[in-house]
Amino acid sequence: MIGVFDSGIGGLSVLAAVARALPCPDFLYFADTAHLPYGDKDDDAIRARALRIGRYLAEQGCRPIVVACNTATAAAVAALRDALPRVPVIGVEPGIKPAAAASKSGRIAVLATVSTARSERLSNLIRRHAGPAQVDVVPCPGWATRVETLRLADPDFAAEARALLEPVLAAGADRIVLGCTHYAFLAPALAPIVAGRAELVDVAEAVARQCRRLAGTGGGEAGGSGEAARPGRLTLAATADPDRLRQALTVLGLESLAARFNAPAILAKV
Repeated sequence: MIGVFDSGIGGLSVLAAVARALPCPDFLYFADTAHLPYGDKDDDAIRARALRIGRYLAEQGCRPIVVACNTATAAAVAALRDALPRVPVIGVEPGIKPAAAASKSGRIAVLATVSTARSERLSNLIRRHAGPAQVDVVPCPGWATRVETLRLADPDFAAEARALLEPVLAAGADRIVLGCTHYAFLAPALAPIVAGRAELVDVAEAVARQCRRLAGTGGGEAGGSGEAARPGRLTLAATADPDRLRQALTVLGLESLAARFNAPAILAKV
């Protein structure tokens, strides 16, 4: 079974990509909804939550574990790997390297939560992977909460997003990195704003490829047995209001994941 966790529903964008790459394993998706958003919490608080969740997923037999949250990856992925040395842990990092490599203008922007925007890990990623490209980091307060409340079609959001994006677009950024897994669900609203000037960069598919490499045949790829060939089941767990996860699958257009889910969502006291 593969474990995937986030502060809320944003990590479902990563889960969907991993499930497409690995259709046969079972999945456990964990949303820490009692403690969201992570984006405005300090690193120590995020690290403590990630360690508790990681241990819970490991106890359920999850191998590997995907930290489907940029903020939690920045604050806690190293601590998780130290705490769970026998469990592969895959983090989600903003796609700075592919964005910088593809940029024709030599300028990119990273949309991030307040916590990720100020993190040393993001600064290190920029130093290591941006090369000569200039990088504008754009904090996006409230965007993850907008996705959590499923307010994706709010007409006011387009104006808010345009106000944040226009300065970096005017400065020449031609790649806009989605630095939070929640932001993938805002892409339909962001795409018209950047159309003809820049491209959005998401890393969900890259995470899925890494997960496939680490899972291998032991992760439940189709093999010789009939059991291995069946579509994998999806278990949903949350620290608060777990039924909202099932609702979110439908609202977010994730019917392929909804088809895997056929049991009540779990209220996890973690």
